[in-house]
Amino acid sequence: MNFQQLIPLVPLIEQIETCSTSLTLGCPAGMYQLIIVRRGHITLHQNNQEPSVCSQAYACHPEHGPYTIQVPKTKTAEYIVITYRMIPDGYPWSLHGPLTTLSEIKIHYMLDELLRTTEDIHPLSAEEIAAQTIRKRMMLERILFIYLYESHLTQDKKSSNESIEEILSYMNEHYMLKLSLPMLARRAGMSVGYFTVLFKKQTGMTMMNYLYTLRIEKAKQMFLHTDLLAKEVAGRVGFIDYFHFSKVFKKKTGTSPSEFIANHN
Repeated sequence: MNFQQLIPLVPLIEQIETCSTSLTLGCPAGMYQLIIVRRGHITLHQNNQEPSVCSQAYACHPEHGPYTIQVPKTKTAEYIVITYRMIPDGYPWSLHGPLTTLSEIKIHYMLDELLRTTEDIHPLSAEEIAAQTIRKRMMLERILFIYLYESHLTQDKKSSNESIEEILSYMNEHYMLKLSLPMLARRAGMSVGYFTVLFKKQTGMTMMNYLYTLRIEKAKQMFLHTDLLAKEVAGRVGFIDYFHFSKVFKKKTGTSPSEFIANHN
């Protein structure tokens, strides 16, 4: 997919809807669908294809449908489905597959505007309808541009696995600092949602669970090889509150810090 295809084409929105449950998209001929995840993540299934986890966006093409969208049973998700067509008919439009962006706030702002204009119940004049149609068309074109441009940027960079590996190395070296999910996601060049899914897929843990596990392992090593007090160790591995440290330590090891020290002296 490249920008050359977009130059002669004009995208027109046929339908836009908000969804929070599993469904199947039929993908009628000549119609394309853009799925944009606003909260959580979804899994897309196609015939004879491996399921694809989506936390940002996915472009559906009629030649590859139908698509079954599955929402996790134990979590909530919200996503937008934009059904659109390209005019003039007959020109190639091959956009298909996962899309990524670093401009989620900008995308979601435009989605809010598209939903607002679509759900407007006030009667409009012919001139107002024309202006609204053009505005919606321009916003969809802008959304498509952002996804095309930033997905290419992502592809040109290192793989997602390499980015997560670098973050894990960073956490192992800086576990004692104040590390947050948004900060690490920015460092990896990903959105928070996309980073969260990839991090758990690669480590089997959430970011905070991984960080706490790492800090407690470091604390255990300090207890075994130094004479530092438990409160000092807590501070050195990144816990400001000793009671929080003690609670997490017992959850991870089955014993309190004082019991651990006594058992290994």
